[in-house]
Amino acid sequence: MADTAMKEQLAIAQARLTLYYKAEKAILSGQSYEVEGLKLTRANLKDVQNMIAALENKISALKAKMRGRSKFRIVRPGW
Repeated sequence: MADTAMKEQLAIAQARLTLYYKAEKAILSGQSYEVEGLKLTRANLKDVQNMIAALENKISALKAKMRGRSKFRIVRPGW
């Protein structure tokens, strides 16, 4: 993957992570509320936290790849 494409993917992932942090904060400050008899419920906290973890992992992997190291390592038997 080209360096420019990785930088772009990293920027997108970081922007999405920021939005998910804001969503988590909003959920934690009040999961549901009522306005004029209409009950509104925010997104599922667990889903948001799972996406935060996935984005953090993606960002770490992209940064490692940009530094020239892969997140995964292959170890052959006998080495």
